[in-house]
Amino acid sequence: MASTPQNRTGIPAADARSWLLVSAAHSRHFTETHTGVADAVIYDLEDGVVPSARPTAREAVHLWFSRGGTGWVRVNPAGTEDWSSDLDALEATPGLLGVMLAKCESAEHVTETAARLPARTPVMALVESALGIERAYDIASAQPTSRLAFGSGDFRRDTGATDLAPALAYARGRLVVASRAAGLPGPVDGPTLTTSEDELTDALTVTRTMGMSGKLCMHPEQAPAINHALSPTPTDIDWAREVIEQLGADGAGVRDGSDLPKLARARAIHRLATVFAHG
Repeated sequence: MASTPQNRTGIPAADARSWLLVSAAHSRHFTETHTGVADAVIYDLEDGVVPSARPTAREAVHLWFSRGGTGWVRVNPAGTEDWSSDLDALEATPGLLGVMLAKCESAEHVTETAARLPARTPVMALVESALGIERAYDIASAQPTSRLAFGSGDFRRDTGATDLAPALAYARGRLVVASRAAGLPGPVDGPTLTTSEDELTDALTVTRTMGMSGKLCMHPEQAPAINHALSPTPTDIDWAREVIEQLGADGAGVRDGSDLPKLARARAIHRLATVFAHG
């Protein structure tokens, strides 16, 4: 599994909740998004940029990093001419925290991408097709893969599925199980495209209940809601504290087989609460 560097907020990429996609064609927004509240920022060279504007967008990203900016970059699908040009532009770029690989469909797509980047650059595999979903474990198991993400819009286009939660439950479940089996953090869910607070709240309920621990967003104002929904609640934190006090951080107070899973969950909640409190 790839290393997980600290993001702009100081929160490790493995724990990052809100992942803000910013079109690399709109470099005037780089500073304001970089200083916003999203846990991580991804400068988009793929769907967020029309093909004719990609050379200029690459130059803007390179300039941003060379002037001290940091962030992730979404690159085009493996094997395409744009993918090769994207990686050439990032080959010796300071400030690059990782790349998101669009339309990833195989472990080879990940390893081929990583081979073109500075050593140990993490790759988030954006799975957006039926084939990618069926190969989710292989993709998650590739050494450079740091996390899986769900390209829900392109997946719907590929399969004809609607955006209703039951229609996408299988795909989300595959990503969650594959991530866990490969030892990765919970996957990052697809974005909610509307700015409706109610729709975002409903979508986040699905994200959390499915076991996903991050979410892409395309609107900066969505980040606070995502961070809140994907963080332990005060009730969770109080429960975890009580369990750890009762059973001991080292498990000295464990009494039966049900206590160990309870303690493991309590430790996980306590760790996340600590990470987010100091992020």
